[in-house]
Amino acid sequence: MSAWVLPDHIADILPSEARHMEELRRSLLDVAATYGYELVIPPLMEYLESLLTGTGQALDLQTFKTVDQLSGRTVGIRADSTQQVARIDAHLLNRAGVARLCYCGPVLHTMPERPYASREPLQFGAEIYGHDGLEADLEALSLALDCLRKAAVSNPMVVMGDVRIARSLMGGVMVGMDTLRAVHAALAAKDASTLAQLTETFPAASREGLMALLDLYGGPEVLEAARARLAHFPQALKVLGELEWIGARMGTDAAVGYDLADLQGYAYYSGLRFTMYADRCTDALVRGGRYDEVGAAFGRNRPAAGFSLDIKQLVSVAAQRPLQAAIRAPWSEDGALGALIRSLRQAGETVICALPGHASEVDEFLCDRELVHEDGNWRVHPLQAHSQ
Repeated sequence: MSAWVLPDHIADILPSEARHMEELRRSLLDVAATYGYELVIPPLMEYLESLLTGTGQALDLQTFKTVDQLSGRTVGIRADSTQQVARIDAHLLNRAGVARLCYCGPVLHTMPERPYASREPLQFGAEIYGHDGLEADLEALSLALDCLRKAAVSNPMVVMGDVRIARSLMGGVMVGMDTLRAVHAALAAKDASTLAQLTETFPAASREGLMALLDLYGGPEVLEAARARLAHFPQALKVLGELEWIGARMGTDAAVGYDLADLQGYAYYSGLRFTMYADRCTDALVRGGRYDEVGAAFGRNRPAAGFSLDIKQLVSVAAQRPLQAAIRAPWSEDGALGALIRSLRQAGETVICALPGHASEVDEFLCDRELVHEDGNWRVHPLQAHSQ
């Protein structure tokens, strides 16, 4: 085996993709800033008890663990940044009012989340803390959609659900945690036979309601069908009304759908859960929702909503961006040429000097002009046919 082989699902990022990813990173942070979100940069590693406090088993299994050589304590390399941002909100900022925070940085997974996925996603996310109304849920959705629009993602689709619907159907049902997890998994997988077996001893109304969730996915018509089939559960009807309120305010440039059985991350979310899809992408591009319990482990339980996405995944479906225009210059010790090059670069122009005996080999810049010496002065001239 070559010494230069990387671990599975770990890869170098070459210039073309790296440029696109970096431009997306900057533009998404700019979009978040237009909403008033402030950038935070959590550390790549933390002591394990802090990093995994209040998280579920799934995140624990995704976290690389090692020993800190300075303290001798076990540390983890973050597999998700949301918990860290909750810690920052709870302990470092400790604001009384609404806090809007965004972040972007690498995370590391022990296993890929889906086929062909990187184990080193570049995670971008935004969180809004301190408001328990639907306005915060709608803002998280709107910002996420604006991020996809900024990336020129074609035909985005939003799919919404809410974990409180399943919880209302199971109110008063006494089961162990293993059974509860199995019910959630069967709902998420739309596994009717397993769900029927797991709920055979449940009260009839609860069992029928849970089985009904398996069919309640699709467009806005799903909400009316759900009202009819879940009519005996007032809390579920209230949640359906909230989903309708949010869906009516999503605009017309994104398709809106519902999946009331989608309970992935059930233990983490406390209300609305949404995913976003696009053409040429079989897996969700964006995942988010409401997670009011995220700060409880840090002693400050306050409302929270937000989303995250992987820029490495996003770049695979985002519209390609044009190459940056550049000016080609000969290498010379001419002081006038050097002064002009410095002036052009200070003005934001890219100037690529052709070193003696070499052609400039670049893939990410389009040399559409060149510096030419004529009549005793250096001038910028257009390049014919934009040759490199």
